[in-house]
Amino acid sequence: MSRVVIRPLHKDDEGEWRRLWTAYLAFYETVLPEAVFATTFARLTGEAAEGEYRGLLATLDGKPVGLAHYLFHRSCWTTGNVCYLQDLFADPEVRGAGIGRALIEGVYARAREAGAPEVYWMTQEFNATARRLYDRIAEKTPFIVYQKNL
Repeated sequence: MSRVVIRPLHKDDEGEWRRLWTAYLAFYETVLPEAVFATTFARLTGEAAEGEYRGLLATLDGKPVGLAHYLFHRSCWTTGNVCYLQDLFADPEVRGAGIGRALIEGVYARAREAGAPEVYWMTQEFNATARRLYDRIAEKTPFIVYQKNL
């Protein structure tokens, strides 16, 4: 029987994290410079300072197979922080094995522990596989995202 473990990302996970995040970025047809990789990993594995990203790693029988990056931040609509799930990825070979759901549940648990009243995230419209999961474990909102690159 396979065993999935969700745990915080550690500094000694860098090689596997890079492999997973590179695959995640490739899914979105994105390549980032080394400086972004180094900075992001340092943030994810540094002190969990207020407003800093945190990382989770999913392992299946001890092998890293997925990641999640999340952030607590203030909101004008509540007195506490809310939780934003920025990145979520599971190796294609293990899709359908509950890795994505386990990672999201891991973020939910950390949000509850922190007293956050909600967890939210975005995905692209074409990401049908992920959206099937999201539709089962969260509520799709009517919000539309706008962005201006500067």
